[in-house]
Formats: sequence, structure tokens, C-alpha cells
Amino acid sequence: MQSTADEITSLVGREVYSNNGVFVGEVEDVRLDIDSRSVTGLALTELNGELFRNRVQSGEGAIVPYRWVRAVGDVILINDVIERLESDEEDSGEAVA
Repeated sequence: MQSTADEITSLVGREVYSNNGVFVGEVEDVRLDIDSRSVTGLALTELNGELFRNRVQSGEGAIVPYRWVRAVGDVILINDVIERLESDEEDSGEAVA
């Protein structure tokens, strides 16, 4: 259990980029499912202003579903969030953050 906790806390502070190389934000915290002992989301701050314009108020953060994560290393790579945000917005008619 200790190594799992260490792995989870090591995510905090890492920069998050889309697989197309676009900076998304920085991990401030993680969202956990206690029952399954798994990470379900990454709480991001220092968001890319262009990417989240009109979706998140200045100074606020966003939670990215962990299922979007493609790789974890020195940085975290996620599926192309720009395409996802645009397609989610078109599908639902609402902004997604």
C-alpha cells in the first residue's frame, strides 16, 4: 500500500500535456475511488488560458478524467483534450470543464 500512496502523491505537481504537445495544466490533487483504490481524476490548476477560455473562471481549476491519461513519466500525457472539449461541447451544447 505504501508504494501505491507514493505513486499517487508523485502525480501532484506534474505538468499535463495533450498527446499533441499542448500544455493543459498542472496536477494539484487527485480524485480517488476509495472502494476500488483507484485514481479517477486529476485536479488541475495553472490551466492553459486559451484551452479553457470560457469554460473555467480565472483562478479556478478543472478535473480531467483519469481515463484520458495515456502515459505518466516526467510529465503526464492525456488524450487530446482540445478535441474532446470541442466534441463534448458540440454533443451536449454545454461547456465542459
